[in-house]
Amino acid sequence: MITMMKMRMAKTAGSLGAALWLAACTQSGTKPPTAGLDDVLRAAVEQRRVPGVVAMVATTDRVAYEGAFGFDEDAIFPIASMTKPITAVAVMQLVEAGKVELDEPAATYVPELASVQVLEGGALRPPKTPITVGQLLTHTSGFGYEFLNRELFDLVAKGALPSVGAGGDGFLKAPLLFDPGTRWEYGISADWLGRLVEKLTGRSLEVYFRERVFQPLAMEDTFFNVPLDKQPRIVRRFLRGEDGGLVEQPLPPAEPVEFFSGGGGLHSTAKDYLKFTRAILAGGQLGSGRILEPETVALMGRNQIGELELGAPRSVIPQIMSETAVIPGRPDKFGLGFALNTRPLDESRGADTLSWAGIYNTFFWIDREQKVCAVLLTQMLPFLDEGPRTLVEDFDRAVYAWRAAPAR
Repeated sequence: MITMMKMRMAKTAGSLGAALWLAACTQSGTKPPTAGLDDVLRAAVEQRRVPGVVAMVATTDRVAYEGAFGFDEDAIFPIASMTKPITAVAVMQLVEAGKVELDEPAATYVPELASVQVLEGGALRPPKTPITVGQLLTHTSGFGYEFLNRELFDLVAKGALPSVGAGGDGFLKAPLLFDPGTRWEYGISADWLGRLVEKLTGRSLEVYFRERVFQPLAMEDTFFNVPLDKQPRIVRRFLRGEDGGLVEQPLPPAEPVEFFSGGGGLHSTAKDYLKFTRAILAGGQLGSGRILEPETVALMGRNQIGELELGAPRSVIPQIMSETAVIPGRPDKFGLGFALNTRPLDESRGADTLSWAGIYNTFFWIDREQKVCAVLLTQMLPFLDEGPRTLVEDFDRAVYAWRAAPAR
């Protein structure tokens, strides 16, 4: 269980001009403008719905809020599948450079993909059409995940396929679950995209991300391999116990990463990942650092799956993902590397908000209509357990209530 947890609020971002405002609020006895956001985060930790949380919000021109409860504001989190949008950006940089075509068979760039087959009725067959780069970016390639698909789960259980969580890249031997382009299913596509980036650039993802994404955006705390002097800042993971409490888990041994997973290998901070979301919100640039052209970002943010729908996730491993999981924001379409909700939500996100999450309950969204982005990080399993899910929903509404409040 969580014991002796210190509750403390992080400093609110100075770019709001908040110092004078907070002083005035203190003198007048009124609540500061971001108190509602603090209340949501603090309550979730005090009620043991999450072990701790760091959250940040930004508009187009400034960091507007930062709050930390139970974790330090500079804590480093394994962000798992929040790696995927960064991998998508790397691929689109190669598209901009004329080195990759979205409609081209992905095997043109990664020859191993030419031999991937479809698992159907317990037997393997060739796919009716080759996998394209665009299908890898939109999760319509045919690849899946074992915790979301019974067929893959059974292969792993029988020892016929390495688990995604086993370490290394053995899980890339997984078959397709359907013909490319015929439906949407979340899976290991981004790991193949990582391979594509490495093959075409001659650099590891670790090096390429640092040179082409992290350095331009001044993301100084985002790594595959967290440096030794920063490892004490890595947060511990928690599991929901049978009694409903949260059980702290020991940190795994700090062994050097050799397989750089484009689908889920990064560690980051809320501050760093907010820089990434701000760059996307601003059309590919933050300050003097540009990672994509505005036209490319716009393309990534359009529905790229046509009439296909995302559908509700169905977990086959409830210890990893809740059986009652509902994706925050209720996205129904997918762009190139980002989920989209095509309809505005009541008192919340605008239409075509970009979003995604990580398996340890890390989240972000980029609302291009209302010009606001947010990052919320905690660290626990199962994914979309009621605790973190309701926290994200409550924080989401609080952000938009704060945005809608009249200036004082």
